[in-house]
Amino acid sequence: MQTILQKIREEKIISIIRSESISDLVEVVGALYDGGIRLVEITMNTPNALIGIEQIQQKYPEMLVGAGTVLDQETARLAILSGAAFLLAPTLHEESIALANRYNVPLFPGVLTPTEIVKAYESGAQAVKIFPIRSFGSQYIKDIKGPLPHVNMIPVGGVDTDNVTEYLNNGSFAVGIGSSLVNDLLISQKNFSEISRRAKRLVGAVQKNCQ
Repeated sequence: MQTILQKIREEKIISIIRSESISDLVEVVGALYDGGIRLVEITMNTPNALIGIEQIQQKYPEMLVGAGTVLDQETARLAILSGAAFLLAPTLHEESIALANRYNVPLFPGVLTPTEIVKAYESGAQAVKIFPIRSFGSQYIKDIKGPLPHVNMIPVGGVDTDNVTEYLNNGSFAVGIGSSLVNDLLISQKNFSEISRRAKRLVGAVQKNCQ
């Protein structure tokens, strides 16, 4: 688990992919890979998401492939058995955290308030997904890190190339980025070159920040 957490800490960017089908997933991930992304999350509300996770891991074994929108223990277990290296959830479900820890796989629950953050941490979460962050902004991460500096925080829902540096500078462990990097329109148009371009720009911004 520590190896996975270290990889996430180093790479910083988790690309969140939500698709109507898995038919283009491998090409989308290929475009992200070409752009420098090494962490991807396939949401479990993508049809046949588990098959997609397996296919991507076979094609890109050097990438960490996670599962998102994990709402319960059964989903967590199925994702882990399909090879998911990490899990993210939009909510806090303590039993799912316990199950993931049993398999030595980190699960990052969705939380927002200080009380939820501490509850997730005490339940064994190695990091928490601060969601949705859009209405609060990067200053919220800095404010929360004041009394809770020991908690790894991953803001999701509103992070993009223009503000990613702010989130990292204010103490984020990593960031989750969705539609500003990969969205239904780009997938339907098979505009994989644009996905690569956005990925390169995002990775460049993060690398510049970390120098």
